Amino acid sequence: MMFRPLICQAERRSLRFWGLNAYIQATFQSSIDDKASSERRAGPQRRFTMQEAPLMPKATAVWLVENTALSFDQVAEFCKLHPLEVKAIADGDAAQGIKGLDPIQTGQLTREEIEKAVADPNHKLMLSKPKVDLPESKGAGKKKGPRYTPVSRRQDRPNAILWLIRNHPELKDAQIMRLVGTTKSTIQGIRDRTHWNAASLTPLDPVTLGLCSQIDLDFEVQRASKEKPAPVETGTTLLPAAVTTAPPEPAEPASPAAAKEKERDEVDAVFAKLKQLGGKSEDKGE
Repeated sequence: MMFRPLICQAERRSLRFWGLNAYIQATFQSSIDDKASSERRAGPQRRFTMQEAPLMPKATAVWLVENTALSFDQVAEFCKLHPLEVKAIADGDAAQGIKGLDPIQTGQLTREEIEKAVADPNHKLMLSKPKVDLPESKGAGKKKGPRYTPVSRRQDRPNAILWLIRNHPELKDAQIMRLVGTTKSTIQGIRDRTHWNAASLTPLDPVTLGLCSQIDLDFEVQRASKEKPAPVETGTTLLPAAVTTAPPEPAEPASPAAAKEKERDEVDAVFAKLKQLGGKSEDKGE
């Protein structure tokens, strides 16, 4: 028979304290480990954030295409453009009136970064870190005002409006104003040919001019086509079979007086013809 040793009350309290302390330490350590593992998992996501587009992307793309040997994919990745759009810039089909913007002078790129990208086609250009951090304005992306058109492209707006009026007559004035960023009086003047420069206007695609994107144009055209009823076709159609296969209607019998008059006219015509022939033969005999 075994006897358990008697434990005094003080020892019992100390055992309770140390046991609770060990439990607290274990719980605290596990929470620290969980937090570290979560931070370790979220580390790459925080590190590889999406790069912002440079200032004036198309002007920057024009300068990079003209002054560097970068590939179209590298320029498109840096300027947040489509590679086909960069190819169109290189071929001279797009951004013809846009002057190139040097990203080195604006502090957005360094020569070392460009040389590294030229040497390695798989290298992605990275924006230089700005020297001055500007504070974010409150509610900057919430307010939606009228579309801003750069000064260099404002002279092309009437040509774009004329193109929209001719090729998409279903668009309303409000939709054209949203696409091009113009006024209702200008649209009405171009439509009525009362614009001050109406004689020299030429219709040009606003997407090619860079005044709007193809996605916005397709969206507005689709919305306008839904609101406008489908046109009714009023062209020539085939006759029904009942009309084409029907027997001809019988002719009405002529009256006796009309028949006699017709015979008399025929006799007079025959005698007149004979007289003409007789007169010709006499002339020949003479």
